[in-house]
Amino acid sequence: MWQVQDEIESTDQHELLNDENIIIRSSGNITIFGLCNKYNTTYPTQLTAKVAPEEFSETINKINKELRKNIDFTWKALLLGCLCCCCSCGMTMIPPLLLNNKAKRQMKKILDWENTRVYNKIGLNWILRRLPCERSPMLEYVLILEKVRQEQILAVD
Repeated sequence: MWQVQDEIESTDQHELLNDENIIIRSSGNITIFGLCNKYNTTYPTQLTAKVAPEEFSETINKINKELRKNIDFTWKALLLGCLCCCCSCGMTMIPPLLLNNKAKRQMKKILDWENTRVYNKIGLNWILRRLPCERSPMLEYVLILEKVRQEQILAVD
């Protein structure tokens, strides 16, 4: 069964916003259910001497490519759902929600793949979290590149 809302995450929001974490906010013009169609591709200066700019841009471009595919189709389904909403008692809003959840799963898969390929080896970890927007009370999904503590790297599985 699908869930409309994300699971409640145990991580404290203030812990995510510390100085060591790098937050990549969305820069697109379409946002559906908090998920935007594009993330900022500028290389953060905090990553200098940690990650090559090519690796960073490759990761962001993979995410943006997947978002472009999913968000365009979700937007069309949402528009059609809004047009037919009163005739179907709101049931036509379910497909856009399912498509949005699929897009989030795909993004998490890409981030997991990139973490195992490059970032975990150098002590960094990509995560996708929902945080408040900078200039509005709405929530948006942001990419956070967090520094993994040394104890977590050396821990036995």
